[in-house]
Amino acid sequence: MASAKEWVGGKLLTEVNDGIGLVTFNQPEKHNAMSVEMWSGLGDILEAWAQDDQVRVVVMTGAGEKAFVSGADISQFEKRRADAAAQEEYAAATSGGRARLATFPKPLIARIHGFCLGGGLAIAMQADLRIASASSQFGIPAARLGIAYAFDGLRALVQLVGPAHARMILYTGTRMGADEAARIGLVNRVVPDAELSDAVLELARTIAGNAPLSIAANKLCIDQVLKDPADRDLDAVARAGRTCLDSADYREGRTAFMEKRKPRFQGR
Repeated sequence: MASAKEWVGGKLLTEVNDGIGLVTFNQPEKHNAMSVEMWSGLGDILEAWAQDDQVRVVVMTGAGEKAFVSGADISQFEKRRADAAAQEEYAAATSGGRARLATFPKPLIARIHGFCLGGGLAIAMQADLRIASASSQFGIPAARLGIAYAFDGLRALVQLVGPAHARMILYTGTRMGADEAARIGLVNRVVPDAELSDAVLELARTIAGNAPLSIAANKLCIDQVLKDPADRDLDAVARAGRTCLDSADYREGRTAFMEKRKPRFQGR
């Protein structure tokens, strides 16, 4: 059964269906630009879904045909980001949502169509997987606005594409197409525009059908690999592995394999 809900006065829409949580950035008249309030709402959504066993994988997408997220809502810049002091206040106001996105324990998929720029690309890079339509465009126009890209977004960019491509993207501020984004590793897959929704749904269903504890353990381990060695929590990785081995899902997986049937995982 699907359950739909509006957040932030309808600027964020959510739906949960068959283990898949869908978040839609719903400000198409501004190409789904992210306001401070939307960041807060996104944090609330992810906090709730992190504890909800009915949600096994989350898909993020943008409303309309023009954009995933085109960046931060520039109409708030004069008030929220006019100078360094205001930027610090803006960062503090959005930090909760950003932190929940960065630490969300379940798989995140970015379903990208149209513009995916600046802060919108930062959101997409926090996802575990990025699937883009062929007409999508990517870029970070910070140099054209006279601002610096935040460290977390910069680190994610360098981890995905390497320093050479990151420099090209940041120094030029120009946009690239989906095929080039895939070539340099910025997105996982490019599909024809008309096939995007079906391709992402198939991927999300595949993930939702796998063992949740196993996926959570693997996500945790990958996240730890990407951290500096001194910051890694290897005890947490070991605990997650033991949890999998002691789980009913592991027993179900073995039984299903022997019986040559599809396993029915419960996440425990």
